[in-house]
Amino acid sequence: MSQGKLKQCYEICKQKINFKPDVAIVLGSGLGEYAESLKIVETLEYSDIDGFPISTVSGHKGRFIFGYEGDVPVVAMQGRVHFYEGYPMEDVVLPIRLMGMMGAKVLFLTNASGGVNESFKPGDFMLIEDHISALIPSPLIGPNKEELGTRFPDMSEVYSKDLRQVIEQSAKEIGMKLQRGVYLQFSGPAYETPAEIRMSRTLGADAVGMSTVCEAIAANHMGMKICGVSCITNMASGILAQPLDHKEVQETADKVASSFKKLMQTAVANIHKGL
Repeated sequence: MSQGKLKQCYEICKQKINFKPDVAIVLGSGLGEYAESLKIVETLEYSDIDGFPISTVSGHKGRFIFGYEGDVPVVAMQGRVHFYEGYPMEDVVLPIRLMGMMGAKVLFLTNASGGVNESFKPGDFMLIEDHISALIPSPLIGPNKEELGTRFPDMSEVYSKDLRQVIEQSAKEIGMKLQRGVYLQFSGPAYETPAEIRMSRTLGADAVGMSTVCEAIAANHMGMKICGVSCITNMASGILAQPLDHKEVQETADKVASSFKKLMQTAVANIHKGL
């Protein structure tokens, strides 16, 4: 993706949307219905932005929703773009960069993930404390875009400690137990083998998935404050004696949708107070 493509998408958004968000939210598989609870002001289909990558996965609607969570101006991605869909990594993170250019200071990432930590169970929520990116290409490979960020960004605190504390406090307010851990991104689209999950555990991962890490890297490069929550929709390959399928991911996400909505509503409001 050239810098011209990003600028082109930004100019199209400015022409179509008159809204400045403070918080950007990426909604993972099965979690997109949260956006319907916002006080929606405007929507923009990805397909209406020339050159914008389009979501092709079931459970991802493929549009931006602009509106308010309480009095907090937010932009929510109802469906993300994945590397396994065949897009170059720079296209995968284009939406993140675009939301940052629109004015969002905070990026709240969510995903559906497989539990590697055997103390987790399907339906749990995990606060992302750190990630492992070694198994996917970095979105920063290639000539650096100086206007976005430095060539060698620091990664010692990708997921803001302050925001993590806010989310933990928000979970306490609503009586939710929140797990904590490290998220590892595989490329997908095949689910991992039992051997790969054993490797993940050895590396220090608590949950695995096919998104999020590349987005966090791009946002960190831009200087956005980042936080993230994983919905553990299934135990990863080899932990339970059963095959994995995407239907299970969506069914679990549906079951915990109301809890997820409460956490997001409370956390977004509390995060905004600190901006």
